[in-house]
Amino acid sequence: MSIAGLRTLETPLAAHGRTIPAQRLGLLQPTDPTIGVAAIRRRYEEHGYVWLKGLLPRAEVIDFRRWVFTRLAETGLLAPGHDFALGLAAGEGVDWSLADRRLMSLVRSAAYEGFCAQPPLVRFMDAFLEGISYLHKRKLMRYVKPGTPAATPAHYDLVYLRGGTSRLVTAWIPIGDTPAEMGGLVYLEGSHAIGRGMEAEFRLRSGDLTPEERISAYNSHMAEGGWVSKDLPDMAERFDARWLAADYEAGDVVLHSPYMIHAATTNQDRAGRLRLSTDIRFQNVDDEIDARWSNHWSLGDML
Repeated sequence: MSIAGLRTLETPLAAHGRTIPAQRLGLLQPTDPTIGVAAIRRRYEEHGYVWLKGLLPRAEVIDFRRWVFTRLAETGLLAPGHDFALGLAAGEGVDWSLADRRLMSLVRSAAYEGFCAQPPLVRFMDAFLEGISYLHKRKLMRYVKPGTPAATPAHYDLVYLRGGTSRLVTAWIPIGDTPAEMGGLVYLEGSHAIGRGMEAEFRLRSGDLTPEERISAYNSHMAEGGWVSKDLPDMAERFDARWLAADYEAGDVVLHSPYMIHAATTNQDRAGRLRLSTDIRFQNVDDEIDARWSNHWSLGDML
């Protein structure tokens, strides 16, 4: 299977046991950060995302990947005898309880905060948001072993952030090179318009809900967990659209609209590498902030 501009995929992309047909795959379009913020903002508004190539220093991103996996090594997650920056997964023997506890420690660390608020990113977000950018305290960092059956289902982010402004921007940052087979984010082409329509429909139907239920992703009018669907091929057919994939590199940052529908695919990396990424949210500090996102991420926090 090949896509114009994307090298031939050795393994078709899949999620939740469903393979995305080649005709329903497309290429995420890269953006050079040096074209200027105004041009980048126009692309973002038109497409619902911008894939900024090399916005962050590559070596620093790889160093941070090494730092994270060095501190996860004692859980048995990493294969011994290799540079931890490679992120080679161990075959078995993982202490998942310890891995969860260690991950929760890492997302509370000064090093992680510094990575998410590094000057090149903050300066860019200040300019992009035309003011002082606010970085939500709740920030997520994920690692995914090859062959893990679960993958993030299709959704749009505003479902989880309805308690504040809708003028949010998500930054998804691959922490290390992430070719398409490693299960990086895929975006449903043109779906920022679809997400807006879904959100408008939800608001029309939510009159019977309490204020607390209206901002919950787990209310009775939403799918389980706020997901749109686990079936990516069916979604592409239903909306006659393509899932846009990419070979991400260390230093890249993808910004996407809170209405843009996106998902992850299964990590099928033949080299056995763990995918590592973080997704964080920015907004203008003068806009209303969802108070539920004013705490660190905790597993099972229902957000």
